[in-house]
Amino acid sequence: METADASNSTKKKIGIMGGTFNPIHVGHLMLAQWAMEDAELDQILFIPAGCPYMKEKSHVLDGKDRLKMVELAIEGNPYFAASGMEIVREGYTYTCDTLEQLQAENKNASLYFIMGADCLYSIEKWKDPERIFKACTVIAAARNGSPIEEMKKKCLELKEKFGAGIRLLQFPAMELSSTNIRERVANLQSIRYMVPENVRAYISDNHLYQML
Repeated sequence: METADASNSTKKKIGIMGGTFNPIHVGHLMLAQWAMEDAELDQILFIPAGCPYMKEKSHVLDGKDRLKMVELAIEGNPYFAASGMEIVREGYTYTCDTLEQLQAENKNASLYFIMGADCLYSIEKWKDPERIFKACTVIAAARNGSPIEEMKKKCLELKEKFGAGIRLLQFPAMELSSTNIRERVANLQSIRYMVPENVRAYISDNHLYQML
């Protein structure tokens, strides 16, 4: 489902993958790749959250470690890039501020913000959702088996309320989460194949997530 302005098709198309990435895992990388192919994006920019106001900070690793793991995870893919822009920003980080900063820095580009389709039902509670939809087209990844008709209805509601451009992306359901990865590390269980090998080595070498 595409509601983006067709006039943007001649601009460079940059996908934005935001998140805590605590740590980044193969599910994040798969979603980025699928979104890039589905929406014919030119680049994916991974942006680890600095101080996410909606998450408990006690279990969030320092920003420099999370950024380093993202950089390691995307090594070798010329279409993937990482940015520490939220990590260096003081105070809480908000999606609307990040998108507007990127918009100002990339005047000849169209931005596509990639997120889980379940966020469609909570995005109105985010800070200034109207600014988010003004700055980008949303790519909402719906897990296979999700109620697509309900999601399409929500897309129409957001379009009517905010003028939102939303593209639904079918994505495989994966029982993989950063929380589970942290728990496995703390319990001395393997996370091999759940994260890229160089990320697994970084976590092990730096003794990360050994206590929760």
